[in-house]
Amino acid sequence: MEFVMKQALGGATKDMGKMLGGDEEKDPDAAKKEEERQEALRQEEEERKAKYAKMEAEREAMRQGIRDKYGIKKKEEREAEAQAAMEANSEGSLTRPKKAIPPGCGDEPEEEDESILDTVIKYLPGPLQDIFKK
Repeated sequence: MEFVMKQALGGATKDMGKMLGGDEEKDPDAAKKEEERQEALRQEEEERKAKYAKMEAEREAMRQGIRDKYGIKKKEEREAEAQAAMEANSEGSLTRPKKAIPPGCGDEPEEEDESILDTVIKYLPGPLQDIFKK
C-alpha cells in the first residue's frame, strides 16, 4: 500500500512516508546546518543588542544636553549629594543631626535686650526713667 501511495503522490512521497511512520532519511549535514543556524541567531541577537545600545546612548546624550541646558541634575547625582551632605553633617556625632536655628533667634541677644530696655524706658514717666538709667 505504501508503494502505491508513493507512486500516486510523486514528489511528496518523502513527506508522506515520514508522516505515516516510515523511515526518516538522515541528513548527514544536519548537525552542521543546526550549528550554522544557532550561530546566525546569536549573531542577529548581538546586532540587535548593539543597535539598541547605540539608540540608548543617543537618547542619553540628548537627555544630558537638556540637563545641561536647564541645570537639572540626574536623580543619582542628587541622591549622592544628599547622602554626602547627611554624612558630612553627622560625622563624629552619635545622635541625629541638629536642626538649623531660624534667623533672628540667638543673633546678638545683648543688643536686642538693650534696645528693648531703652524702648521701655522711653515710655516711663520722668522720675522712673532716672532710676533705670542709673
